[in-house]
Amino acid sequence: MKHKVDFNTVEHDPRDPNPWLALYLDQSTPIDPDVKCAWLIDSSSWCRQFGLPIVRPLARLTIIVFQLVKTVLPKAFTSSRLLHRFLSWGLRTFVSPQATWLILRHLHIGSEVLDFIARNTPGTVVPLNPLRPTNLDHIRDELFLKHDLNLFNFVINLNRELKTQNRDVEPPPRLDFDGISEGNFGIEEMPDRWHNYIDLQTAIELFTPAYQIFLTDHDFWRATNSLQLDETIAIYCARILQQPQNMVLLNNKHPIVPESTLRAGYRLVLHGLASEMLYELLVRAKRCQVGL
Repeated sequence: MKHKVDFNTVEHDPRDPNPWLALYLDQSTPIDPDVKCAWLIDSSSWCRQFGLPIVRPLARLTIIVFQLVKTVLPKAFTSSRLLHRFLSWGLRTFVSPQATWLILRHLHIGSEVLDFIARNTPGTVVPLNPLRPTNLDHIRDELFLKHDLNLFNFVINLNRELKTQNRDVEPPPRLDFDGISEGNFGIEEMPDRWHNYIDLQTAIELFTPAYQIFLTDHDFWRATNSLQLDETIAIYCARILQQPQNMVLLNNKHPIVPESTLRAGYRLVLHGLASEMLYELLVRAKRCQVGL
């Protein structure tokens, strides 16, 4: 993806150091350089600085109001198809190209991480439903809902198979990285007009109440609770890679202690970042195995 800012050419003033330059140059956590650049450009925008502090409390208040509405009218306004049409339009019309690129990329990453676990758990047959969107129109096919369903179905189907065999996830004799495409997802250029200015975090906070009003209360709770499975997926990968030390990169932890839906937007951002770091670990492990 083309970026408007090249952090490698940003000048450093010791009396006024650029915090975004410091984060870009820091190599303490694994993340693709192109992803880090997009993330920091998006995070350093004026919308993120001035818009998010206003949007976040209003969005959480809206979630409370919609929760009350759903209590009285549980089926009112419910339409997953309409939700995804609205999200596709909103992303195309108002959200920054960096944010939309990261969102589409996240769907690819989720599919490839599950594929990696399945490939490296020999003796199990786990059905997969990979999501490969290359443009924002593909979101209309209820991709966000399918993304959540894929995660729960994978955990259920994998562990049912393992339970019948009385075993657990463990490293195979040789790791299979054939499903890791190293970020070559074929995503098209994202819309970049004057009105595409909303950053990733603000967009997620704005769209979370839409999730709640257009989904049933049960579907919304399941979607937010899917974020608790970050630790579960990370444990599977850590066992396969034999790298338990990387569990420290997680923020969404303790899957059997669900959190309030009010923080769903913030936790979704953490989920996206953790997914990127996990994927980068898989990419590096693949390159190491082939000697690159």
